[in-house]
Amino acid sequence: MCGRYALFSLPADVIESILGFVPIDEHGLLVPRWNIAPTQRAPVFRVDGDGGRRLDALRWGLVPAWADGLKFGARCINARAETVATQPAFRAAYKSRRCLVPASHFYEWSKDATPRRPYAFRDPSGAPLTFAGLWESWTDKSTGEVVETYAIVTTAANDVVRPVHDRMPVVVARADREAWLDPKSRDAGKLLVPWIGAMEGKPVAATINDARRDERPDGL
Repeated sequence: MCGRYALFSLPADVIESILGFVPIDEHGLLVPRWNIAPTQRAPVFRVDGDGGRRLDALRWGLVPAWADGLKFGARCINARAETVATQPAFRAAYKSRRCLVPASHFYEWSKDATPRRPYAFRDPSGAPLTFAGLWESWTDKSTGEVVETYAIVTTAANDVVRPVHDRMPVVVARADREAWLDPKSRDAGKLLVPWIGAMEGKPVAATINDARRDERPDGL
């Protein structure tokens, strides 16, 4: 499960390594965010219909084209790595619409403590993470509005996250980003494993529980 994450820094060299260039941030995509929550819009890297790379803001909570409405996305913020290739809501996107979700860190809540306490997990060096994601395009039949949405793929927790939670986002290493984005790649499924790179977790203030509060929590 990944229900919240942050993106407060995305260095130009990371952007260029994925897109091949650094776009002008005309729409404020890279404004620092400390508490990204489902149904909110956040940046994702993806490949467009012409094979070009893009950094766009999509709505968190995947809504397939055949869904009745946007509320469908509330139960599709995450896609399980074990079933992503076969689940009706995700299988088409997994085959041809994969994306990378940049994050400075992600939050998980302790499963044993009462009240549950949030923990932030990140690369100790401060380098941003890129999660395996999927995206879809949904059209409102009553208005014609097109809404693009995404989900984060999760897998079993690694040794760092497991004491807090049994799931974590699939983290795609820099060397594997091309394989994940390329719909022709046969290696995508091999990437859906717990992260083995450096990672640290630390408890943070419960202010992060309120999705309306987008501020740095105490403890970071």
